[in-house]
Amino acid sequence: MPVFDKSKITRPEILKIIEWRKKLFKEVSDAFFKSQENQKSDYLALWKKIAELNVRWINRENVKDMLNMEEKLLQLKYLRFFEEFRAEKLQNENPILKDVIVEPIDAGGVEAEWQTVPEANKDRIILFFHGGGHIIGSINSHRLFSVKLGRVAKMRVLSINYRLAPENTCPAALEDCVSAYNYLLSIGIKPKNIIISGDSAGGYYTLLSLLKLRDLNEKLPLGAMCFSPSTDLAQTGESVVLNSSTDVVLGDTGYIWWIETYLAGKNPFDPVISPLYADLSGLPPILIQVSASEMLFDDSRRFFERAKEAGVNITLQKWDQTIHVFQRTPELLETTEAMSKIKEFVEKLFK
Repeated sequence: MPVFDKSKITRPEILKIIEWRKKLFKEVSDAFFKSQENQKSDYLALWKKIAELNVRWINRENVKDMLNMEEKLLQLKYLRFFEEFRAEKLQNENPILKDVIVEPIDAGGVEAEWQTVPEANKDRIILFFHGGGHIIGSINSHRLFSVKLGRVAKMRVLSINYRLAPENTCPAALEDCVSAYNYLLSIGIKPKNIIISGDSAGGYYTLLSLLKLRDLNEKLPLGAMCFSPSTDLAQTGESVVLNSSTDVVLGDTGYIWWIETYLAGKNPFDPVISPLYADLSGLPPILIQVSASEMLFDDSRRFFERAKEAGVNITLQKWDQTIHVFQRTPELLETTEAMSKIKEFVEKLFK
């Protein structure tokens, strides 16, 4: 299935991550296929088909509708199992400290969780949207990361479970994100005390939420923080192909069919679907952090350039030879530096 080229990865830290992921896939597969129900399905044939799809897509061939819905749902079953297995493993190895208060709530009809660290200013909120390519991911899968953001920013975090595709195609997830923001307003949180944040697809929903709120003439949050956001669902950036051999995360799984599943036939060039093509004027300050070696690098770079032209106070911070949403990997030196820059950005916003 991978399209990345391990021979092009030279950093020992990244090679170690590749080996860790390889072992994890084996653990997940062993656990997943213990179920007789899962043994009955021909996953091997499906993975081979997805591997072919990934290569053809990187070669810019038409792969639309190469997978039918039954095949997508079958692969999704495995991917969602993988994501939650990984989350439980990491949280067992790195338990969240007992001083963190975790409280599940209903945020205006959206499943959510308050995450409060002792150093947090309880009136200041990060509204967090998890990544996962629109089809996987959860509060649980990203809890370690969102709590870490809360510590760095000294803010409470409201992390949400937005609706996933294909069960719910766009704009269902965006509606949940906006509803969660309005919930914060309804309980008395001031917009000037809210920062919206998310990684990958969560970064996408962060930017779309800003645009939606602006178009609804709602009061906008103080700012936003995005980590390797997706901004162009048409995937026209050159880095999608050029960095496919060095992206050990997205280049390992292949994600174009994830986008197709989310879009469900809608036009990816539509400004209400891809933030890159929208009018970007009037947005609050935005921080984007990204790896220059990942497939979505141009999504960040091009959005930054267009937002700058529109007069947005936007900052792009990039790191070379690292991975997609590296901020979730504490073993990397870049993560420490990135967290320091996040702290600086938040402190500057609240001055």
